[in-house]
Formats: sequence, structure tokens, C-alpha cells
Amino acid sequence: MQYRDHYLNKVNKTLTDKKIKVSGWVNRVRDHGNLLFIDLRDSTSLLQCVVDNNSKIFDNLSKLKNEDVITLEGIISDRTIETINKNLDTGEVELKIENFEYLSKCLRALPLEVNSDKDYGEEVRLKYRYLDLRRPKIAKNIILRSKLIDFVRSFMKQEGFMELATPILTAPSPEGARDYLVPSRIHKGSFYALPQAPQQFKQLFMASGIDRYFQIAPCFRDEDSRADRSPGEFYQIDMEMSFATQDQVLEIISNLLFKTFDKFKLEGKKTNTLPFQTFSFNESLIEFGCDKPDLRNPLRLKNVTEHFKNSGLKIFQDLINNQGAIVNCIQAKGSQGKPRSFFDNLNKWAIDEGKKGLGYINFENNEAKGPLAKNFNPEALKSMIEEFGFNQEDGLLFVCDQPLASYDFSSKVIQKLGIDLDLLNKNEYQFCWIIDYPMYEKNSVTGEIDFSHNPFSMPQGGMDALLNKDPLDVLAYQYDIVCNGIELSSGAIRNHQPEVMLKAFQIAGYKEEDIKSKFSALYEAFHYGVPPHGGCAPGLDRILMLLTDNENIREVIAFPFNQKAQDLMMNAPVLVDEKNLKELGLKMIIEKP
Repeated sequence: MQYRDHYLNKVNKTLTDKKIKVSGWVNRVRDHGNLLFIDLRDSTSLLQCVVDNNSKIFDNLSKLKNEDVITLEGIISDRTIETINKNLDTGEVELKIENFEYLSKCLRALPLEVNSDKDYGEEVRLKYRYLDLRRPKIAKNIILRSKLIDFVRSFMKQEGFMELATPILTAPSPEGARDYLVPSRIHKGSFYALPQAPQQFKQLFMASGIDRYFQIAPCFRDEDSRADRSPGEFYQIDMEMSFATQDQVLEIISNLLFKTFDKFKLEGKKTNTLPFQTFSFNESLIEFGCDKPDLRNPLRLKNVTEHFKNSGLKIFQDLINNQGAIVNCIQAKGSQGKPRSFFDNLNKWAIDEGKKGLGYINFENNEAKGPLAKNFNPEALKSMIEEFGFNQEDGLLFVCDQPLASYDFSSKVIQKLGIDLDLLNKNEYQFCWIIDYPMYEKNSVTGEIDFSHNPFSMPQGGMDALLNKDPLDVLAYQYDIVCNGIELSSGAIRNHQPEVMLKAFQIAGYKEEDIKSKFSALYEAFHYGVPPHGGCAPGLDRILMLLTDNENIREVIAFPFNQKAQDLMMNAPVLVDEKNLKELGLKMIIEKP
């Protein structure tokens, strides 16, 4: 080959005394006076290369700078025992340089050092992402991404799934986020949307007779940034299968995730065994306060409302008896011996979170202490401790609020205590399924009935449930897979019967003409015989975030947006000129502040 005989990770003792050619970037130059060491880097590894000052090319090599791209020729020789580097594939050998050639020079001062793990901040890293991607830590993540996708493809094809692509330009859909809109030049005034998910298309594949479909699907949502959510685009392992029950979908995805994490997990990590634990939505809410439980955390909720009704604590009693509040209790395992200030600080934290406070009881020598204990009816307190098996060493924390608000904040208390008391086993991946989601919920602003999760789900009980049950009591064949408190995917068994679909949407305030307009293809297809079907779509980026132990999803995406949904490298988004707007039939209106 013109530029190399071997990738660097293949250079080892089998090549000793052989002349080879290698190419890559100058990672570092070390001048020892009579010897010059050059660490050469390619996409696979690092190789130590050396030349002495008797060589005619010594002076030219001494002028090399970091990130120059060069080709080196020379003889492979064994390193001495004391200089072997066991951390490198090439650590037992080095290249004695005989010739070299510049392929490209680094002409500017580097805005970030490639051979360093120094944190340069997101603005610099994303603006010069092509340099950031040369750094071993981030490069390793992107290489893992490729390997994981190959593994997923192999698994899905072995399970009989066909890899198919779905359109990128499509119609808007009610996925729950804002669409990215694309104006049409031909049909002025009309817009395409980038797909929030391939939801309707994959169901139409099932209507087309495709039995099992999957793709590594790009999805686009105009959402605000979070640590586990990238604004703009993300990728999911999208799948759908015909003639499928909920249990079959859960089994396929469980096996995929278990095998994926088992293969690619970091050294020392463990994955909980199959089958993964399953909780109904209601069970998860009652036990964890949320539908994204972190099973590594041993803390659980206990509903102690009955014991507070006659506790003598007037504020609590009034909230319970007059406003329908409930009281959730968390025993803070591992808090024994903590000073009162530990609990006072938790109370201050709760106030910072917008709450009125966080009630607590701590124990000293098996005696209840603190403001609540002082005024708590002794018999009611004793009864509560005995009923729930609370020990009298770890403190008790109480959240009194309206049911949903109490559960929501209680889940945050569990999360905080898990961190503050170091209760999480960070070497575990703990998966669980959440099933039996409510089909509908009441809109907190309008008071109207809305879909709670996925509008295309099959209600449990079908048409009979829709006709005869309170909408808020109807459950759906919907499910989420959660790992370490992070939702990896939502899925559902789909509603494939047009009359059931029509009724389900009518309950949520849609008219038949709305359905025919917004979901015309799907609604029409259901009139021509469609098999029962369901699917799921685990988030590829979130899986990688967990596998690499990163808390920020941008660390596993090659070219992500920043937190403001900007591409700093490509300077997107951009203003377009009037000519482009005119072609699209658009006019810019700048609102005055």
C-alpha cells in the first residue's frame, strides 16, 4: 500500500526485524538529545518510533509538531524489558526510523490538545469536534457505537427482523414534542416534518405484510437539552413485529439488551439476569414515586397517611382530611449516627426545590427525636413504626402533598438519599419493565382527557373498556424499559382495529375528520385487514451513555448540538437570504422586543 503496510495495533513482536511502513498523526515528540522519540498515532493504536542523531533525517524529524500527518518507514525492533509498555498493543516493540514523508502539516496552534484529557469546555470541544474526536476517550465511544450497531443488526436479523428504512420528509405527528418543519418549494405554504419517530411507517409495514421490521432510526424532536437528551436528532433501535403479544415484544427486547450490555459492559460491571423485573405503573408509583426507578437504590416508599390522620400534627391532619393529601415515608438506610444537621440540610434542600419543607424523625438510642417526634401522638408513632418495620436507627423522612405531587417529590428524595448516603451499587446495570400504563390522563391545565403515553396503543379490554369504563381507569398495552433510573424505551401493542382507534381518539377529543386528516394512511390501512402488532424502540444514545459511564449524552454522539440546539462547528442554524425565502413562499417577520 502507498501509505502503510499495517495498522498500528497489528505491529508487534511477529514483525521484529522486518521493515514496514506506517502512517498517522504525531501524537508527541520527545527529544532526548542524541535520541528523538516520536509517538505515532492512527485510528487503532500508538507506536513508539525512534531515530538517533546520526541519521540524516534527524534534523527534519526534530521539527515535527503534534498533529502533523506523516508516513514512516523503518525496522521493527524489540524494546528492552525495562521499557516495555504493557498498556499498548505495540508496547513490546518500537520502530527504528529510516525514512519519513510529510502528508499534511498542522499549520495552526491547536485550540485543544489531542494528546491530553484536559477539559476545554463544551464550546471549544464542539466547535473543533473533529479534533475532539481524535482524543482517545471520545474516539473510543464512537468506535463502540459502531460495534454496538453491528451487534444489534446481527441479533435482530437472527431473530427474523428485516432492516428497512422509513422516510425522513413526512407529515407532522402528535408524538408529544415539537416538530422540525421543512417548507415545500413546490407546494408553497405547506410543510414537511422531520419524523419524531417512524411510528406510523413501521405500523404500515405491518399492514404491508412485513412480519418483522427494524432499523437504526434517526428521530428529530425540537426539545430542550438535558443530560440524557440531545436536542435535534437522536437514534433509536426501532422495531415492530406482527402477530405479537406484549410478552413476546418484552422477551425480544430483554434478550437484546441483556446480550448487548453483557458483551459491551465495562470491566467489573454486572447486568441483572433475565427475566427483568416487571412492575405495573401503579406499583412503580407506589413503591418508587415514579415510573423510572433505579433498582440499585434500596430505598422504597411507604404510605403512612393513616397514621398521620390522628397524629396530633395539625398541619398534616388538615392537608389529609381537607385537601386529600397523602404522606409518603422513606427510611434513610445508612443514616444512623448522622447529626441533626444532616436532616436539617435535607429540609433546606426541599425548600430550594420549591417545597415547604421535608418532615423528618431521627433516632438517638432508639428514641425518636426532632420537631415531628416531639408533637407526634406516641401511640400513633409506635403503631406506624411497628406496622412498617421501621428500625429505630435510621431516620424517617416524610412528604405530605397531593398524591401525584407527593409521589413525584418522594422519588426525588429517594434519588438524593441514594447519592448522599452512597447507597447505589455503581457496578450494576439494573433493568426493569414498567407495564399497564393508564390509557388517558386529565390535562392539568384544561381538565380535559388526554392520551397519557402513546395514542396508537391498544386499550386493555378493547372496545368494551372504552365504552364501559371511566377513561381514567382504562389501561393500555404500553410498556417502558428502564435501566438505572433512565428510560431507554417506550413501546406498545398497537391499536389495529379502525373502530377501536376511532373511539380511542374520540375520547381524547379528536373528531373523525381529525383522524382522517392527521393519520389518513394508518386509518385507511386498518380497513384492509391488519394483524395484531407491537414494538419498541430503545434509545441507542442512552444505551451508549450507560455503557460508557457518561452522564452527558453528547459524549457518545459524534457531532452533537450544544445545549442551545446549535451546531458550533457548522454554524447552524443560520439565517437564510431573501432569495431563498422567496422561492419557498416565505417572508421573515422579526418581532420587536
